[in-house]
Amino acid sequence: MSLRINDIAPDFTAETTQGTINFHEWIGDGWAVLFSHPKNFTPVCTTELGTMAGLEGEFKNRDVKIIGISVDPVESHGKWQDDIKKATGQSVNYPLIGDKDLKVAKLYEMLPAGAGETSEGRTPADNATVRSVYVIGPDKKIKLVLTYPMTTGRNFDEILRAIDSMQLTAKHQVATPANWKQGEDVIITAAVSNEDAIKRFGAYETILPYLRKTKQPSA
Repeated sequence: MSLRINDIAPDFTAETTQGTINFHEWIGDGWAVLFSHPKNFTPVCTTELGTMAGLEGEFKNRDVKIIGISVDPVESHGKWQDDIKKATGQSVNYPLIGDKDLKVAKLYEMLPAGAGETSEGRTPADNATVRSVYVIGPDKKIKLVLTYPMTTGRNFDEILRAIDSMQLTAKHQVATPANWKQGEDVIITAAVSNEDAIKRFGAYETILPYLRKTKQPSA
């Protein structure tokens, strides 16, 4: 069975560039983004790690921790961080997990059980499925999963947008429409009656009997 939204994110203990962590303890009471990479010193992933470094403040403002994982030993992550700085101008200050025994990649079902027990001798193509992003909530449940091919760099602005939506809709009985951005109108969920919608949100617009829009709640 594959991991699904609302499953508890598998817990693990692992070595990182910032020491040993227990994943659930590291997350704490906030949100987290775990994003994976098939191999160190790969071109697309180098740009991604630098982009995330540049956006770390944006994630922090949303009470979201970020952590990367690569199917390689921690010892090589330091050298890769130097390359990332050279290529993108960004310093990676968030932790990077070393997964040389493939335990975390298998735990999150990014690699099959038969993939072996070491990263040695494996190519990026062997690890092509280790390209997933997991957004995890304070309840340690998986809120979002995205998986990209190796040749397509991930859009981390979209991940921030999705987090804005998930944090908003966790507080209010609303949903967000396609291409929604902060400050735009939201959808009132079916669980809210018309009478209750007026009490909660004030005026709203009925587009269809099942599609009602209102201003984004402010708090």
